Amino acid sequence: MRIATASQMRELDRMTIQERGVPSTDLMERAAAALAQAALELAGGAPGRAVCFCGPGNNGGDGVACARLLLEAGLEVRCVLVGKREKLTPDTRAMEARLAAAGGRLEPFAPDDADFASWCLEADVMVDAIFGIGLNSDVRGDALTAIHMMNTCDIPVVSADIPSGVETDTGRVLGAAVRADRTVTFTLPKAGHFVGKGGLCTGRLTVSDIGIPAELVDGEDYPVRTVEAEDVSLPARPRDAHKGDFGRVYILAGSVGYTGAPVLAAQAAVRSGAGLVTVGVPAPVWPVAAAKLDEAMPHPLPAGKEGQLSLDAGEAAFARLSACGVCLIGPGLGRGNSVSAVVRHLLPEIRIPVVLDADGINALEGHIDVLDGRKGLHTVLTPHDGEFARLGGDLSGGDRLGAARAFAMEHGCCLVLKGHCTITAFPDGSAYLNTTGNPGMAKGGSGDVLAGLILSLLGQGLPARQAVPMAVWLHGAAGDLCAGEIGEYGMTPSDLIAALPRVIRQHVK
Repeated sequence: MRIATASQMRELDRMTIQERGVPSTDLMERAAAALAQAALELAGGAPGRAVCFCGPGNNGGDGVACARLLLEAGLEVRCVLVGKREKLTPDTRAMEARLAAAGGRLEPFAPDDADFASWCLEADVMVDAIFGIGLNSDVRGDALTAIHMMNTCDIPVVSADIPSGVETDTGRVLGAAVRADRTVTFTLPKAGHFVGKGGLCTGRLTVSDIGIPAELVDGEDYPVRTVEAEDVSLPARPRDAHKGDFGRVYILAGSVGYTGAPVLAAQAAVRSGAGLVTVGVPAPVWPVAAAKLDEAMPHPLPAGKEGQLSLDAGEAAFARLSACGVCLIGPGLGRGNSVSAVVRHLLPEIRIPVVLDADGINALEGHIDVLDGRKGLHTVLTPHDGEFARLGGDLSGGDRLGAARAFAMEHGCCLVLKGHCTITAFPDGSAYLNTTGNPGMAKGGSGDVLAGLILSLLGQGLPARQAVPMAVWLHGAAGDLCAGEIGEYGMTPSDLIAALPRVIRQHVK
């Protein structure tokens, strides 16, 4: 799905109203109808009781109109103004008049009134229409109190457009935010529904068409998108294919104490269809890798006394990977000086696409010039937040999406910033937000599986713009399959690998 920014939505509204002559109240009525439908579903229908918390802006107008529709549907409704009456927008005043004509009332917020609080606590649903997509400062005052009420009363909440307190373009929580069960957004989703803490506040997201002309929507450029199931498609294999047709990939990984990392990466590559997988590991690790990898081809590399790659391992690895189409460097290599030196020596010499994971990324700390030297080549980095910070990525402002896009553009790489709603950013400023995965994947080894999966799809010839976001999605989908079958607590990275064929099979076209 295309992701709109707050400024794009404001411009679309403006063009629809001013240039196409669509009354703004018509847009508001359609938004309110979608919001009311969601509220009715959460309330279990009529009879019932609803509380609508409405700000003075147009987001509040959606809530006031929603209150009228719920009243007309047979619910008891209290519509509450959270803010100053003198700040009511013209459209919100129009909706207040329609509410009054239907027998309702926009009443002041009175959190200290015991009767009001008691009434609210017996509601079947609450509607959050305090702030919309324009919020850019911390929540305070009555709005903060109303948000606290919604978050602590154990009553289902539906938010209008975006949960109040969430910054639209970053997903940051501005002081406090509503934790909605459902969010009904209008025309297009926004980044704040997915990234940052906003992704945890949104609940189930519904995107509603409120009548903005399709040609206006299609006329905008949307560099950020989500990856959905329908976006994932792998080609059917020719009947006369052989193993060389599906990629020769190389993995440089492992050290004493981290013997599982190269195994998991290689198994993921094999299970996701790579034709030939070669694995270079330090010599002390080779017996373990050889015993566990029946389908891949592990070979020993020179190692130092601590069981990590020695300085002369780079030449031996380069001799093998030169016959391959894609290389993965990093899982379990360790952070010794010799390892970092090998990685930094190899990267300028390798002219094929490279996936850098874990200690392959750590080797660039203080040496970002090595990465910059690969501009124009395909380099994929897969850091978690800590590794990203060591590379110089700036997450201090809470804007993971903006930071990922800025880093990819500055350094000419593809950046996979792992975490809740993993972000894949490309050098041209485009980015993809992942929609799969669960907390059961937060275990050591899951990242090795992802790295092997990215390596495999790149090795099979898929363009990076397809291969990398699809690999992230498939990785999360395999995790969701495991969580559904065995639960988040007990699932392991090996379970992810075992689930990959079943997930991939559903997306071969």
